[in-house]
Amino acid sequence: MNTLRYMRPVASRLQASTIPRMARCYSSNSYEYIQVSQPKPGVGQVTLNRPKALNALCTPLINELNTALKAFNQSDDTTVIVLTGSQRAFAAGADIKEMAPLTFSEAYTKSFIESWSLLTTEIKKPIIAAVSGHALGGGCELAMMCDLIYCTEGANFGQPEIKLGTIPGAGGSQRLTRAIGKSKAMELILTGKSFTGSEAAQWGVAARAFPTYEALMEETLKTAETIAGYSRVAVNACKEVVNKSQDLPLREGVEFERRVFHSLFGSNDQKVGMKAFAEKKKPEWTHS
Repeated sequence: MNTLRYMRPVASRLQASTIPRMARCYSSNSYEYIQVSQPKPGVGQVTLNRPKALNALCTPLINELNTALKAFNQSDDTTVIVLTGSQRAFAAGADIKEMAPLTFSEAYTKSFIESWSLLTTEIKKPIIAAVSGHALGGGCELAMMCDLIYCTEGANFGQPEIKLGTIPGAGGSQRLTRAIGKSKAMELILTGKSFTGSEAAQWGVAARAFPTYEALMEETLKTAETIAGYSRVAVNACKEVVNKSQDLPLREGVEFERRVFHSLFGSNDQKVGMKAFAEKKKPEWTHS
């Protein structure tokens, strides 16, 4: 949901883009609000690209995002996905101009913003959010939908929907509470206060925070490249079992983990990995 009241561009000088040069680019001709690329082998990247609105989230942007993520999810060349924005804004919130005129019946019958959460159910490969600048309202929710968040120390997270007379609508109240606990989440959501990237890392919302945008992107791609070097079967299984920990009680979660662990003995890569370890060789994954 939102934030900075439909994103009037902030007048400031921006440095030239420091996003690493892409090793391989996919065609962005069919996309208006995002860019897609493959910056490292096995790594797909989606960059939100609506700069005049600080990457405010609107239905056409989300539709493009879902299309791109599904394509990477189905690609044999991709093991892990990076989702990022610009140095100034990951996504400064939802597009208020799109939401403001909606009635209850329109929002309810058309399941408004339900499609924003498709990446949590349909994308089996891990998604790393690289967050710099504003990640407010829907932008904060989008980041928390990802499997892993890296951010700059000065990133600006928050759920300020209370200031607009509404509440988070894309999972913010649920995921933030699970990440930092009821009391802290209640304070932030009731007051609309934002929190920094440093605080996000301290509280467990983000895995790591970096002093600069350049360091953020460099370390994000390093982590993504490391993940991409492993068996895709095992990588997807890791994501599945960790995410299940958010849904299941401990006993059922452990039983689910054990079943997935047992199932990997039916994969070729389990044999490849253990044989290579015993022979002190580097495994050559087949992703099967």
